[in-house]
Amino acid sequence: MSLKAKSLSLFKYLLFIILFSVVQSTFAQTEGGELTKSYYDIVAVAIIFVVVLIVVGFLYFGLGEEVKRETKLSLGFTKIKDYVVGLKPLEKEKDIMFDHAYDEIRELDNKIPPWFNYLFYGSVVFGIFYMINYHVISSGDVQATEYKEEVKFAEIKRVELIKSGALLDENKLTALTDVTALNSGKEIFVKNCAVCHTEKGGGLVGPNLTDDYWIHGGGIKNIFATVKNGVPAKGMISWKSQLNPRQMQEVSSFILTLRGTNPPNPKAPEGVLYVQQDTLRQ
Repeated sequence: MSLKAKSLSLFKYLLFIILFSVVQSTFAQTEGGELTKSYYDIVAVAIIFVVVLIVVGFLYFGLGEEVKRETKLSLGFTKIKDYVVGLKPLEKEKDIMFDHAYDEIRELDNKIPPWFNYLFYGSVVFGIFYMINYHVISSGDVQATEYKEEVKFAEIKRVELIKSGALLDENKLTALTDVTALNSGKEIFVKNCAVCHTEKGGGLVGPNLTDDYWIHGGGIKNIFATVKNGVPAKGMISWKSQLNPRQMQEVSSFILTLRGTNPPNPKAPEGVLYVQQDTLRQ
């Protein structure tokens, strides 16, 4: 059997095996009867197909029957390079040289190199597999679907961040009024703030938090900023490294509920009178 005949027979056999593998992996079913996602299997088979196509094409179209078996190895890389690159050797350039010349520059009639054609054919084959995978059996997600999934994930993440307080904007901060948040704020206050302000907020080392006079400004935004940044000159530390924004909002909201209460032995007012601005205690 000639080399071309053997190559063609090998190509048909490998093509059958590859197509059988593609069909089997693509339409493989789970126990529930749903199609499994075999994207990587399809890509792998596509790559193998392209490689086999290139190799068999080289054997079929490149070597030819005139190349004897015993001379294949002797041709070696030179034959492969000349075939893949598609350039004629220097001694044969006169055969493909055009008659015209521009500024004594002659042009060669070199054909498109085989490697470029094979790359093109491979792209076509890959495109077929891509179309089947994404637009026919839908075992892979197209960009629009991936985008929608990413948006859903981002929205879930955003809700989680809002609940944790990581996305709180100090400029748009409002006081919390629900019982759960205020109870949480009270726990934080008793644990961290009572040592300087007493549990009732009457003031000790720190100022009285139950009157209408504030050293660094009243309202939720000013109180939040004071809790966050601290007052190092007066010995109050910054709590932003120990409390997250949500916790600081909760304790600031609780402090607002101390206004107008009557703690035992309250400290004398300090600072300036703060006038309530709105119902959200801004």
